Amino acid sequence: MSYDLAVWEGDEPTGDGEGGRVFQQLYRRYIEAEDETPPTPRIRAYVHALLERWIDMTEDEEDVSPWSDGPMIGNASGPIIYFAMRYSMCEEVSAEAARMAAERGLICFDPQWDRLRPGDGGAVA
Repeated sequence: MSYDLAVWEGDEPTGDGEGGRVFQQLYRRYIEAEDETPPTPRIRAYVHALLERWIDMTEDEEDVSPWSDGPMIGNASGPIIYFAMRYSMCEEVSAEAARMAAERGLICFDPQWDRLRPGDGGAVA
């Protein structure tokens, strides 16, 4: 079982409902698309920061990576990254990932709970 997050570039949604609509639009346009779109520089930088904090699953020889698949950059397309983490590690990792997104002016959205994730370390509901 995994826990998913979406992080993207853009204006701050006015609430969870708008966040969900923006997420669905970006997901359809970039994640489900047949054509690959290279990640934007800001999304690349975010992925790089995540991988400085936690090892990429593809390089994990000690089974300590929180990610459910890899390479992590393969989950990014254009202005969005949609990534999964091990459920057993999701509370700590998702809070830190949301904080790291907020520090970079990115939006973090939790598709399980259909809500925006604060960058202040708010816990998984």
